[in-house]
Amino acid sequence: METEQRTVTANGITQRVRVAGPPDGVPVLLVHGNVSSSAFWEPLVRRLPSTLRVVAPDLRGYGDTEPAPLDGRRGLADFADDVAALLDVPGLYPSGARPVVVGHSLGGGVAMRLLVDRPDRVAGLLLEAPVSPYGFGGTRDLDGTPTSPDLAGTGGGTANPGFVARLAAKDRGADGPTSPRAVLRTAYVADPASLGDDEELLLDSVLTTVVGDDNYPGTGVPSPHWPGTAPGERGVFNALARFRIADELVAVGVKPPVTWVRGDADVIVSDTSLFDLAYLGSLGMVPDWPGERVCPPQPMVGQTRAVLERYAAAGGSYREVVLPGCGHSPHLERPAEFVAELLALAGVRTSDSAAA
Repeated sequence: METEQRTVTANGITQRVRVAGPPDGVPVLLVHGNVSSSAFWEPLVRRLPSTLRVVAPDLRGYGDTEPAPLDGRRGLADFADDVAALLDVPGLYPSGARPVVVGHSLGGGVAMRLLVDRPDRVAGLLLEAPVSPYGFGGTRDLDGTPTSPDLAGTGGGTANPGFVARLAAKDRGADGPTSPRAVLRTAYVADPASLGDDEELLLDSVLTTVVGDDNYPGTGVPSPHWPGTAPGERGVFNALARFRIADELVAVGVKPPVTWVRGDADVIVSDTSLFDLAYLGSLGMVPDWPGERVCPPQPMVGQTRAVLERYAAAGGSYREVVLPGCGHSPHLERPAEFVAELLALAGVRTSDSAAA
């Protein structure tokens, strides 16, 4: 399928949305991850059958959506409120539509928040390498126990300054590990060859990220705890640090099926994440790490599995799909398997579709 772009006003901000498929098609909502945009879904949408109605917004501060300030104190709720408002914009979906919601990375957290807030409007969740239900960093046990009262080691102050500067400069070079292109090739996927002819499109998407205190990465404040910085009140990293959805997800009254797709070579969302300061400290890459008893690496995958087990025990269901040799973006790296999981969750038989 091919997408068209529309500009709509929803939740008080101007949002850019990609739309594909007939208005009465099986509804699917695609929510992109951090440092990307709806364009990150283009390689997937090309493979989807024309029986689907696909809507893919740019989240605030990404793509061409208005860079409205993000209140980090609310976790990912600002993003989820923006997306929820799209469900009732005339012309995107039929009235009362219940889409299958696909969330990548940060977008997986937005999808979880949307389910908790609007359970009547979600037919299923496809969580692609999702952020832990206990956020990113600052929570170290399977039950989400924090290491310090102020969530030290998370928030806007933990962003790599070299990457932030090159992102702000819209640097397209490949030299050095902090270039956006290098990060795309080494962190977003396990094998850079999987980017193929879409590398420039995907890099364009990364470079739409709005850099600043209100958006990416957000603000930080000093902390007396290692490594000396804690979340501020504004921006993406602070929203991720304060994201907590586990208990609400388990308690939600309507429990649609959940499919969790991840790669076993993911270096971003992992029990050994190269973006977790505690894990980097354990490797000696961040000095003065206080040790595993005080600040162990966050078991992100283990936390997600534990919460989804609780979700299933409370009356829901989930399916975990682990793709060997795959990194953080299964829809780019293993598109055939990803499409099959999406169509199964949406109740579309592959024999009736034109999916690749």
